[in-house]
Amino acid sequence: MSGPSPRRLWKYVTQRLRLADYFQAPGDGRTAPQIPARALVWGLVIGHVLREDAFAGVDALVHLGARGLAVGRRFSHDTPAYFTARLAPGPTREALGMVVRQAKRNKALAGQPWIGLAVDGTATTCVQKARTNCAYCRPLHDAAGTLLGYRHELVVLSVAGVGVTLPCDIEPYGPGEGESAAGQRLVQRVVAAVGRRFADYVVADAQFAKAPFLHAMGDVGLRTVVRLKEHHPELYAAAQQRYEGQPPTEVFEEGHDHVEVWDAEHFDPWEALRWQTVRVLKYRQHKPDGRVVEAMWLTDWPQGEVPSRSLYRMAKSRWEIENETFNVAKTYHGLEHICHHQGNSLLATWLILLLALAIERLYRLRYLHRGTHSIRSAIDLVRALWLSLGRPLPADTS
Repeated sequence: MSGPSPRRLWKYVTQRLRLADYFQAPGDGRTAPQIPARALVWGLVIGHVLREDAFAGVDALVHLGARGLAVGRRFSHDTPAYFTARLAPGPTREALGMVVRQAKRNKALAGQPWIGLAVDGTATTCVQKARTNCAYCRPLHDAAGTLLGYRHELVVLSVAGVGVTLPCDIEPYGPGEGESAAGQRLVQRVVAAVGRRFADYVVADAQFAKAPFLHAMGDVGLRTVVRLKEHHPELYAAAQQRYEGQPPTEVFEEGHDHVEVWDAEHFDPWEALRWQTVRVLKYRQHKPDGRVVEAMWLTDWPQGEVPSRSLYRMAKSRWEIENETFNVAKTYHGLEHICHHQGNSLLATWLILLLALAIERLYRLRYLHRGTHSIRSAIDLVRALWLSLGRPLPADTS
């Protein structure tokens, strides 16, 4: 019987995505390993694909079907904790970069004139106590200043605007910094890994509308599309005043929505911003149920290079990281679950989760969709993989 299976997925990962070397040498820092690093990393990856995110769940999964999973070795639930606490994050970050580069090389990102990178911050669930061996615990206070506990805040970068959302990397907040500073460091590292010509723009929420972040994006060759709110009152008021009472620049239908856009250049930048001019796009999106959504976005992209409708689509692509990365990772893959509360283990686990998401997306939306095959939903792929584990396997004579 043909169809998706963990073994076929393993073949796709090692041959099509060229990750065989990574799984053989993923940065294992154990001094005397008894379980091969390949078995542990692939066990965690296939566990996330099958939506078993807890170490105990992966342990049970491997014990039930180690041969069908292509893991090769069984291990206990405390082995991944020991392993990830000593796993260097660099090789997994390099593997993520290789996946997105290979995706572009294989034309998996083709069909859109521009490739975007969406950046945004999120946080894990709150825990009562910080750990001395976790540098990422950050105190959480309520409005009155009462300490509620500790959580981990991080920034994620994903490929956006091309029909498939691919997580690229993750960066925890540093001491005393916010998502803008962490996001700047993250984008710079990803661009260095995938190349300056990989993507065309960065799209982000208003928290990233700060001069240091915008300047850093220009320094690495990326345009920026960032939400404009009252954080910059003079620019916000100037755009509101210019567009008030004016007919829209363009009106079009986008799916089931009726969209009006106002688009103009030559707004004055705020004092710290070294741009010569700012372009501001305002859109009014009329939903079929009568709801109206309005927002303004700023960019350094000239109108002569990117038309209003394309800029509107770039702005809307920001929601991909919310819906396709954060929501999916938290709801189905345990992004908020703390398997082992140790700093390096958390970072390694987050990176492996993102790698599993990128692999699953490319396998499901691009590889299995070849020819006349319809697009499988994520849950359909999970069910097919689970069912394949119940089929008897031929003897392995290799």
